[in-house]
Amino acid sequence: MASQNIYILAIESSCDDTAAAVLKNDTLLSNIVATQEVHQKYGGVVPELASRAHQQNIVPVIHEAISQANIDKKDISAIAFTKGPGLMGSLLVGTSFAKSLSMGLDIPLIEVNHMQAHILAHFIKEEGFDIPTFPFLAMTISGGHTQIVNVSNYFEMEVIGQTIDDAVGEAFDKSAKILGLPYPGGPLVDKYAKLGNPKAYKFTKPKVGDLDFSFSGLKTGVLYFIQKQVKDNPNFIQDNMNDICASIQYTIVEILMDKLKKAVKQTGINQIAIGGGVSANSGIRNALKAAEQKYGWKTYVPKFEYTTDNAAMIGIVGYYKYLNKDFSDLSVTATARLKI
Repeated sequence: MASQNIYILAIESSCDDTAAAVLKNDTLLSNIVATQEVHQKYGGVVPELASRAHQQNIVPVIHEAISQANIDKKDISAIAFTKGPGLMGSLLVGTSFAKSLSMGLDIPLIEVNHMQAHILAHFIKEEGFDIPTFPFLAMTISGGHTQIVNVSNYFEMEVIGQTIDDAVGEAFDKSAKILGLPYPGGPLVDKYAKLGNPKAYKFTKPKVGDLDFSFSGLKTGVLYFIQKQVKDNPNFIQDNMNDICASIQYTIVEILMDKLKKAVKQTGINQIAIGGGVSANSGIRNALKAAEQKYGWKTYVPKFEYTTDNAAMIGIVGYYKYLNKDFSDLSVTATARLKI
């Protein structure tokens, strides 16, 4: 094996997806994700069930990642894993396994911040995708997080705006629940929104300080609006599903874009990279494309498979940390709340 090649085995278990990936330097060789169907009937992730499912999935997922990468365990240079933030029980499964494997193979262990990984997912070498140049603004939008980060280099990142209550993914999923759509409802809102009129109904945008976000008021607004309409017309939701979804999505996208425009103005940085599960939303992608034309921004949207929780993004952070010789010892523990 050529000494200059670095092989990183990455493990991600922060929520309800068990994922493993193998990278050769900054190129992905395999990316395996086992999703957990068990949560659908509960309308949200049940932490206890999630950690049990991780225990069942982790060995086959890692085995599959190594086998698809067509390498031997002996080739692995280091193991990168998600230290946090996330669900404690889920994180512990990945952390314990990573520590045991690193000890068994006698190779370095690398802890990774899940939020930093969403941002650095843009640096996985991928044909047809540009890599951001520093500095850039990253907007991480998911079920658990909404933040704007000023990114100076691979490891120097400053959160300049974040949600003070719910994350944007929750706003989508809870609005969907109010409309009687199954969990996870965000992608369904997007699907119906494509067929509706985004200005059919007006929802108020919360007023919060500077670059911070708030979505709880919007959620309450949607609930009261639907309750009032259904009282007058029991078929209101079925009759107007496309327009309702389009109007909710339009409001959420407006909230995100207003803050981004403000961040660009304040920092003078007009390179924008988005990440996290909600960055798969077509309304947000279209708004960013329009902003490129209108304001001369350069925007970066990752490949779809790197937007949701995955181990490839953990692996790319692992690769840069490996080059920096930034290793963890075996006393490292999972942390449910972890800042960038």
